[in-house]
Amino acid sequence: MSEIKSYTVAAPGAVIAYDVRQPETGTAGDQPALLVVGSPMDASGFVSLAARFPDRTVVTYDPRGTGRSTKADPSTESTPDQHADDLHRVIDDLGGAPVDLFGSSGGAVNSLALVAKHPEQVRVLVAHEPPAAQVLPEREEALAATAAISKTYQEKGFGPAMAQFIAVVGLKGEIPADFGDQPVDPAMFGLPTEDDGTRNDALLGQNLISCTHYEHDFDALRAASTRIVIAVGVESEGEFAHRGGLGVAELIGVEPTVYPSNHAGFLGGEYGQQGDPDGFAAALRKSLSE
Repeated sequence: MSEIKSYTVAAPGAVIAYDVRQPETGTAGDQPALLVVGSPMDASGFVSLAARFPDRTVVTYDPRGTGRSTKADPSTESTPDQHADDLHRVIDDLGGAPVDLFGSSGGAVNSLALVAKHPEQVRVLVAHEPPAAQVLPEREEALAATAAISKTYQEKGFGPAMAQFIAVVGLKGEIPADFGDQPVDPAMFGLPTEDDGTRNDALLGQNLISCTHYEHDFDALRAASTRIVIAVGVESEGEFAHRGGLGVAELIGVEPTVYPSNHAGFLGGEYGQQGDPDGFAAALRKSLSE
């Protein structure tokens, strides 16, 4: 793998940073670039996955308001449509040719939004566990739970809200109607109990509501020229994002593909988390080549 080259592209209200890893000479053939994205996870979360595609041009990026990507007003929400437009601009800056796209979690939501608007830019999309509250059987309870987390963040700060977030994303099964009323101790998760006064966290302040509450254009997705694969983790069955993936797959009209490990299955030690990056990369390679 050659050295990583970094670039920036201007977008309304933001400057987006992205990285390009070129393959070894002569190994890429006619394969399109592979763009791997998360949200709010930035490029640093995809080091292990990118390393397992030495034969591909691999592009990673920092979503607006995270990592190196600046945002004019960090106190405002970022929406999937804004993120989709940012990705559209990155692909244009790469030359505009169709890419293969892997999006995980919020990155899957943003990638689906991109394909709904610009299917010509994406050959294959693998959307991994989009946390789509709108498609869950307990839609109202899921929307209320995420709204409760946002309310906790605004009223009490990062630690209490993040504790609620961890509790809801790890829950196996449907989200109860009284989730917002259940106390969660941030100290149980090693989180701060004191409020530092900030309210611009990339997850809790900028993306949580806009991502989970996003209403996908399923008509556009069904009609897209892009081949769409919805991936879900074998170990995350029953969880919010896994079930969101199942719901999205059903509404698009595709069978979900089961991937190794869990919601963070591609991690190889990033953020202290260990998934199954070898198995995950093999599954992704298969999805892209079918």
